[in-house]
Amino acid sequence: MHDTQDLNQNPLTKKQYFVVSSMLFALFFGAGNLIFPIHLGQLAGGHWVTAGLGFLVTAVLLPLLSVLAISVTHSQGVYDIGAPLGRYFALTFMVLIHLTIGPLFGTPRTATVPFTVGIQPMLPSSWAHIGLLLFSAAFFSIAFLISYNQSNIMDSLGKILNPVFLLLLFLVFLLGFLHPMGVAGSQAITSDYRSAGFFNGFLQGYNTMDALAGLAFGVTVVTAIKQLGKTTPRSNGKVTMKAGFLAMAMIGLIYIALIWMGSTTLAQYKISADGGVAFNQIVTHYLGNAGHALLAVLITVTCLTTAVGLVAAFAQDFYKHFPKVSYHTWLAITCLASFLTANFGLDKIISWSTPMLMFLYPFAMVLIVLSVASPLFKHDPVVYLLTVVFTIVPAFLDMVVSFPPVVSQSTFGLTLAAFQQSFLPFASLGLDWLVPALIGAVLGLAVHFLHPVLISKTNTSSNQ
Repeated sequence: MHDTQDLNQNPLTKKQYFVVSSMLFALFFGAGNLIFPIHLGQLAGGHWVTAGLGFLVTAVLLPLLSVLAISVTHSQGVYDIGAPLGRYFALTFMVLIHLTIGPLFGTPRTATVPFTVGIQPMLPSSWAHIGLLLFSAAFFSIAFLISYNQSNIMDSLGKILNPVFLLLLFLVFLLGFLHPMGVAGSQAITSDYRSAGFFNGFLQGYNTMDALAGLAFGVTVVTAIKQLGKTTPRSNGKVTMKAGFLAMAMIGLIYIALIWMGSTTLAQYKISADGGVAFNQIVTHYLGNAGHALLAVLITVTCLTTAVGLVAAFAQDFYKHFPKVSYHTWLAITCLASFLTANFGLDKIISWSTPMLMFLYPFAMVLIVLSVASPLFKHDPVVYLLTVVFTIVPAFLDMVVSFPPVVSQSTFGLTLAAFQQSFLPFASLGLDWLVPALIGAVLGLAVHFLHPVLISKTNTSSNQ
């Protein structure tokens, strides 16, 4: 019954759309969404518009498609997105996604960003390491306790404090537009962004990890829409698309403002090592120490809300697939691992997360597009298999050449980089997986559509 007709035949109200859009916004807007657009603006300088457009593709459009992919394929999580390629691939893909957005990179960032932005500037430089140690220990202890009891206190706080945080962020934007630090279009452009601003912005969008998060958390949105009575795949996907468009349009506008503002900072500040430092400079410039202190508190709570969601999702998914270890034990493992990783500092987390993102994002993009288009080829595993197989080598090469110099500048790294640049199109843009993936998809679709024809001809010939 539910497959052919919605439980709720009436169109959703504007309020219901707003509720779903707010959920999507809360899922996607976290620590990285603040710092990376600002840093991109500083790197792009006068080419901030071109770089921003590339950033919006991977940081806005792709996450929206990832949620839609969950809806179209009736998935219960990231495992199901990889399921057409078999259990072992799906399990490996799920583990890598959760480790990346979880304890290795994404979750530690929820502690290092508020510390870098809010706490570290108020401490003597000699106290930076001990300060991060104490702050991250308290941060993840609180996240563990809230997730352990599955309390809704963070949801309640989030409903109050997240809007206040956004209001203060809007105030910073307003002051920035009324009293800009400089003219964005006339700022210095770093070498990578002179001729390839769009593609570098595209790659910077990987750092938000939102496409990966969309695969992990998309089921939450799809389930919420089903609870509103839109139970058929067609109507569920339609609501997901509409509500997602509203949420991602809002996030996109915030990104554009942050990128522009990051570019204007070059008139008064040097390019920072990361967007956390730049954000702190912007806030202090416009709101002074009092405004900085208030924003520090709000961004800490906002990031804590995100951390609770990440550690709980990690523990729930790992308990589901590895039930011999309890939910609470998985929760303790991810909180402890996140605490340890956080103490390497924001710069090191970013530098070591880039290779993993360069490896995972091609697979994520391929699987998202295939999932959304899968009704056209009846979810045929052959199409998935050939596309992914052709993506493996370039994705691996992208990972190796993106490692810090200890790996990328080694004999092994330089040899692979030379091979990549010589034989794979678009390697210099970080998109060398694109042509092989397209070749794999075309071959997979050819097999899918021609196989029945060949069988039919064979049967006809044998009957004669």
